[in-house]
Amino acid sequence: MIRNKIFYVALTCLIYLSSVSGFAATPKDIKYASKGNALIGGKYYIYNVRCSDGKTRKISSWDKRKKWCVGTSKRNCSNDQLKTAKKACK
Repeated sequence: MIRNKIFYVALTCLIYLSSVSGFAATPKDIKYASKGNALIGGKYYIYNVRCSDGKTRKISSWDKRKKWCVGTSKRNCSNDQLKTAKKACK
C-alpha cells in the first residue's frame, strides 16, 4: 500500500519535471535598438528580443540583415531572425 503511494508520487514528480523542460522561454517581441561598427566585419544592427520569461536579450544583424547572431559577435549565427531570437531566449 505504502509502496504504491510512493511509486505514484515519484511518477508524478518525474512527469512534472520532464514537462517543465518543455516550457523554454520563447521570443515575444523584437525591436530595433541601435547600430554599431565592428573593426572587422563592418556595420551591424542590434535588436532587443523580449522573451516569455521576462528577460530581454540582444541579437544582431550583419551583411544587410542576411546573417543574424546572438549578441553582438559573429558567433552563434543563422540566416533567420526568428531562429536566432529563439536561440537567444533559451
